Amino acid sequence: MLSSTRCIASRTPRAAIVTTLFAVLTLVSGVQAGMAETFAYVGNADSNDISVFKMTESGEMIPVQTAAFKGVDKPGSSTPLAITPDHRVLIAGVRSQPYLAVSFAIDPRNGQLSPIGNGPLADSMANIAVDRSGKFLFSASYGGNKVALNPLNANGVAGEPKQVIPTGLNAHAFLPSPDNRFVFATNLGSDQVLAFAFDATTGTLTPSDLPAHKVPEKSGPRHFVFHPGGKFVYLLHELNGDVAAFTFEAKSGAWDEIQRTTALPEGFSGKPWAADIHITPDGRFLYASERTTSTLTAYKIDGSSGKLTTIGSVPTEKQPRGFHIDLSGRYLAAVGELSDSMTIYAIDQSSGALAKLKSYPTGKKPNWVEFLTLP
Repeated sequence: MLSSTRCIASRTPRAAIVTTLFAVLTLVSGVQAGMAETFAYVGNADSNDISVFKMTESGEMIPVQTAAFKGVDKPGSSTPLAITPDHRVLIAGVRSQPYLAVSFAIDPRNGQLSPIGNGPLADSMANIAVDRSGKFLFSASYGGNKVALNPLNANGVAGEPKQVIPTGLNAHAFLPSPDNRFVFATNLGSDQVLAFAFDATTGTLTPSDLPAHKVPEKSGPRHFVFHPGGKFVYLLHELNGDVAAFTFEAKSGAWDEIQRTTALPEGFSGKPWAADIHITPDGRFLYASERTTSTLTAYKIDGSSGKLTTIGSVPTEKQPRGFHIDLSGRYLAAVGELSDSMTIYAIDQSSGALAKLKSYPTGKKPNWVEFLTLP
């Protein structure tokens, strides 16, 4: 058999062998290159739906679906979204009565959404987030001055609230630390950030020993984001447009302010109305949105100190409540509540500057964006 095989190989033209090998390698590399696909999910408050887009390698957005909320008739003031860590379920918070967490299964083949079921929320929630284990849903109520924890069932549908905790005025974000040991709540109206210890085994929140972290009066702490390295956290203030940088002590959960800058563009005059803040996955650049001027401001992050250097501001969608950055860190998508559309920007990998690529229509009053890359 061995000699026969050698004989066959010797009679096969070398060019044919090379051509075959090249075809196989091309096929394999093509499959590998096409394995990871990125999708964007846009929550639309006034049309009660989610716009689903597929993003190409060049940043082009292809509409693939409009997913409606079943059992929801009235529009809400916003539609916060969260994706479970296993990438199987997307959850949308509905802020009109009855207050619901609407769960959708994410099709791993095409990113499309299929309704699974609805779970109750404790109030109208401005923000929702899934803990790092994927077993619990955190939520914050601006009008209800409270935060809550719901268990997530195995299929990703929220159960009855397990804990509902009163806070200061206007709870706006309720997010876990990178190691899932703490959860922090911004209180926009009380100018403070509250800390809770979190037991992910039992799903229990307890007030931390840390005192409430106070920020300047009438600054309005709104959204925050942790640096991927876990050593820094960045907090955006709605009412004065400040962006504050803190060191983060993972063991104690303490925040220590090291810098304060602004999300307001140069020459700003008027009433600040900052909205959202996000960081690139590699931790090199930070971005913040401001609604009065409809701008995005970019910052470069010093990897050692965590301090920010302002890169500059660019105009964006009208009233940009929400935006997000894709997993590659190459693109940013911003939506406008008053323009009913989404603009895609390329992120310069050297400077962090934003370059507008193209705008796309969405549903009515888009205010939340989530990116997901599926293998």
